[in-house]
Amino acid sequence: MNLGILSVLTDAGGGWVIALLLVASVAVVAVIVERGIVARRERREFALVREKLSPLLNAGRTVQAAEAVKSLAGAGARILSAGLSASSPAGAEERMGAARIVEKRFLDRNLLILGTLGNNAPFIGLFGTVLGVIKAFRDLALSASAGPEVVMNGLAEALIATAVGLLVAIPSVIGYNIFQKIAADLLADTDALTKLLLAAFKENGGGRG
Repeated sequence: MNLGILSVLTDAGGGWVIALLLVASVAVVAVIVERGIVARRERREFALVREKLSPLLNAGRTVQAAEAVKSLAGAGARILSAGLSASSPAGAEERMGAARIVEKRFLDRNLLILGTLGNNAPFIGLFGTVLGVIKAFRDLALSASAGPEVVMNGLAEALIATAVGLLVAIPSVIGYNIFQKIAADLLADTDALTKLLLAAFKENGGGRG
């Protein structure tokens, strides 16, 4: 069995794992900031969508709603705009369904990074700790005159990898859950407006009124 790669890893200890996790932490911060900006903007824009379109859709005024949506932005506006561009309830439902899929991918963008690091960063940190422990005991074996402090120092350094892994994982999981909830809420609120739109189409005899 070739132990060359394993020997290289154990000789390096957990330092390279810590460096990898620190790079991952930068990615986590970048994703959280980017998604936070997007989420705040989407929630603000959807509030305008609901304020302007809800009264029109409740009144069945789909033509006016189609005009009003042109000045609006955000995922909700784009989904409703797709429906308002149709001329029948069936067409509106299909178009809004397709637009919803596209917008969900937009709202979930980069969350894979948070989910992956949230699930795996602790194990990566633990791997660094194991490598550090192996290196500490190897150093002790190679230094017959050294005392227990050699192992203690090595173990202290090794445990840093686990701590850094948890430090990366915890905000990743929290951010992932928060942004998933925000995306789900936005899409659910948009779905409520799409129901009003479909009802307005049907009340107008299957077309815009």
